[in-house]
Amino acid sequence: MDQQEEFVPTPAGEPHRGRYVSYLRVSTQRQGQSGLGLDAQREAIKRHLDGGRWTMIEEYVEHESGRSTSRPQLDRALAACRRHKARLVVSRLDRLARNAKFLLMLIDGRVDVEFCDFPVPEGASGRLILSIMSSVAEFESRIIGERTKAALAAAKRRGKVIGGHNAQSDRNAAEAAERDAKLRPIIERIRKDRPDISANVLAHALNEMRVATARKGSRWHAMSAQRLLRRLGERSEAQA
Repeated sequence: MDQQEEFVPTPAGEPHRGRYVSYLRVSTQRQGQSGLGLDAQREAIKRHLDGGRWTMIEEYVEHESGRSTSRPQLDRALAACRRHKARLVVSRLDRLARNAKFLLMLIDGRVDVEFCDFPVPEGASGRLILSIMSSVAEFESRIIGERTKAALAAAKRRGKVIGGHNAQSDRNAAEAAERDAKLRPIIERIRKDRPDISANVLAHALNEMRVATARKGSRWHAMSAQRLLRRLGERSEAQA
């Protein structure tokens, strides 16, 4: 989309110019089909590029884990950047990769990468910052995986049946645990000033903040908010 001719300063103080290719990533095919996370990434990119004179050449969407180095859509996005002499724009660093070595390999390529959540200077300083940030993203990914395994092990010790013994049920449980882990800081922020908040008021707050539920198009209700609090409490016990 071509923007208006007038240059409007971005939050960083400089208008964006030139050509861009956007790269969006979700962890599962189901998330991609539901739109879970994709709309937020598009909105972040739109806000980041707001103002200036720029053109969005193409958008590429990947359905793959952040730790995986198999990225056919990313390969196509990088090829498009080289073909059109464009910059790759990504909503967040962890949307590109949660693998430090893989990310630095990409940075060594012939494509400029721009992250909406973190301005990265060029040269050696930029490489150092990206190295640190990608290591943090990789650490967070591993922590989520460890918490998921601990929560499932704790549930099994209590005699809770975690679905059938098949790969799909394990993936579903892992996805639910990862989703809850991402919701935890939001819940903690809400409850910081209102520790005794009711499930009904919490559901209203989540809807006001447009926090997505597991089901596309559904809203938070007292029961779903209460179940979320119970799951987070169980996982806190497992980590203790």
